[in-house]
Amino acid sequence: MELRHLRYFLALAEELHFGRAARRLAISQPPLTVAIQQLEAEVGAPLLLRNSRGVQLTAAGQALVPAARAALEQAAQALHAARDAASGQIGRLHVAFAGTMLYRGLPSMLRRFQDEHPRLQLSLRELSSSEQVVELHHARLDAGFAHVPHAPEGLAQLLVSSQPFVACLPAAHPLAHQRALPLSALAGEPLALVSRAVSPDYHARIVQACQAAGFVPPSLHELQHWLSVVSLVAQGLAVALVPAALSQSGLAGAVFVPVTDPHHALPHYETRCLWNPHRDQPALGLFLDAVRAVAEAG
Repeated sequence: MELRHLRYFLALAEELHFGRAARRLAISQPPLTVAIQQLEAEVGAPLLLRNSRGVQLTAAGQALVPAARAALEQAAQALHAARDAASGQIGRLHVAFAGTMLYRGLPSMLRRFQDEHPRLQLSLRELSSSEQVVELHHARLDAGFAHVPHAPEGLAQLLVSSQPFVACLPAAHPLAHQRALPLSALAGEPLALVSRAVSPDYHARIVQACQAAGFVPPSLHELQHWLSVVSLVAQGLAVALVPAALSQSGLAGAVFVPVTDPHHALPHYETRCLWNPHRDQPALGLFLDAVRAVAEAG
């Protein structure tokens, strides 16, 4: 059954006159007659009675009218939905983030995007940076906010944050009230940091920075999340080097002190929005616009 047949039938059902219906449809009368005959053949019953008084709907024709209207309306909605999806106006985006982004602009990015595009939905997942890269390569994510020093091969990137590392100390630590301290001041202290599996780049760079400052931590406590690192420090069990944004975490018992390093051995903690440029996801461009606007304003 063709939608064209239903459209012709509805015009005829409303006009109850072949000539008027044909003029309304901007076609000649013979194609209209053929279309109605083909539709009746598919239904297996006459839809119209033709006599000297004009055209009347049969019981089958009367039953088909509301169904035909619904079918045409549904088809129009499907067409609009496809066009909106192609232009990025509707759909769902799957976005992942590493936990510290909650203190580094992510809420503002999400609010801006939802305010500007209320018909687009976001599905959020908290994943480590390494997990995000895997998910992006397997097309299970549309975008991710990962703490990586550069974009992995095959992924596009937008730098959204670059922040210094600061020393995280227990509140009772002798150095907790310093205005700033050199990295070498942490020599001899047990060091907490994210595990090599979660963030291999920054794990290695923190250890290398300590070595460049002239010491090797006597013990390393490796955790899954930066907030876990801060929590361990707050319990007095270690010191740490953490991204400065974690000073907003509000965890009692932890103090954050800037680190001075004349040799610039301590890296900045960079966050990049990553995506696969080969995916056909028009809404992603709108999301990146919101991310870029907040990042540039921040």
